[in-house]
Amino acid sequence: MSGFSVNLLGLRIFISCIGLVGNVFLILSILKTKFSRVKSFEFFLLGLATANLDEIVIMNIYDTVFLEGYFIITSTWPCRILKFLTMFGEISSILFTVLISIYRYQKLRDASTRVSLPICLDSIRTAWLVSGVCVVLSLLLSVPIFVINLQGPADNVTRDKGSCPPDFFQCGKHFCPLINRFYKYLSIMMCYLLPLIIVTGTGCLIIKVLLSQRKRVTSVTSVSVSSQTRKKSKGPGRQRSVIAVLAAMGLFQVDWTLYLIFQLAFIPTDFPFWEEMEFFISTSYTSISPYVYGIGNNLFSLKNFMRK
Repeated sequence: MSGFSVNLLGLRIFISCIGLVGNVFLILSILKTKFSRVKSFEFFLLGLATANLDEIVIMNIYDTVFLEGYFIITSTWPCRILKFLTMFGEISSILFTVLISIYRYQKLRDASTRVSLPICLDSIRTAWLVSGVCVVLSLLLSVPIFVINLQGPADNVTRDKGSCPPDFFQCGKHFCPLINRFYKYLSIMMCYLLPLIIVTGTGCLIIKVLLSQRKRVTSVTSVSVSSQTRKKSKGPGRQRSVIAVLAAMGLFQVDWTLYLIFQLAFIPTDFPFWEEMEFFISTSYTSISPYVYGIGNNLFSLKNFMRK
């Protein structure tokens, strides 16, 4: 069992390193442009990568230092602060993903009739506003971490190392304080289920728009050569970006659907590797998504790497 734990720890370090490199490189690739010239979509990617970094770093500190027993504490405040930062990064990452999916759908919808006219989210001022809303919502949904009950039942005390419980909600078969239960299901509904529904819905709408555009293009028989040239010059890059967004949305749906299944179908106190499972589900999206977005939007290219 100890060898298995060592292997899991090595895998966690490997995934975390991949995530750190990917998110840092995505941030640097965006910031290589003057900040005043960053577009809304890149600005949302910047917020997503920053939230991913926060989640990966703080989650590793919380899991490997406190839960593994490398540092025993007597106060609950360090646990609460680190869990708050972890939740803040996780929820921010989820909300920025929702924002990116909505933005990409808005750009595709009525693109043929709108031509090059901007949408509301193209304004950098609006991008700042909605990003601020995402950050504030993340803060508000993470603040209850400081008031929930961390005192578990007597038969579970031996499982907690120090004052940091593996399951922060402390909800078992026979013990789940009212405030913990309320916050648990509030966070499941607002932070995971609702964003999952929005991302799934916008993904279906994006696919619908792409299929309708494909049918419209194939049905047209007479198009001017100049317009064809313009479409060819813009089409591949835009299509690649859309495919990257859809791929990241698919990864998002798989990860957080699994998370919801585990949260609703299993009891953390009866699941021996609960913190490992939660870690791998959370960090798989935050570690892989920057590569999907970066490659799909030509931010991860050999030319950019040589410039760095």
